[in-house]
Amino acid sequence: MGFSSITHWLIVLLIVFLIFGTSKLRNIGSDLGAAIKNFKDAVKNENTSKTKTARRGVSKTRIKK
Repeated sequence: MGFSSITHWLIVLLIVFLIFGTSKLRNIGSDLGAAIKNFKDAVKNENTSKTKTARRGVSKTRIKK
């Protein structure tokens, strides 16, 4: 009847553990976590540099007046 039953999910999880093993799954999880952290840091740095550039532009226009 589909994958809505808990027994189906347990069977799928068991098959995944048998195919990949727990060590590979742990490595995949840590690699994914590191990739997400690096992405967030890159986005934060990009937003910070845009904000600094925008502030510099505003201060220059105020000085000209």
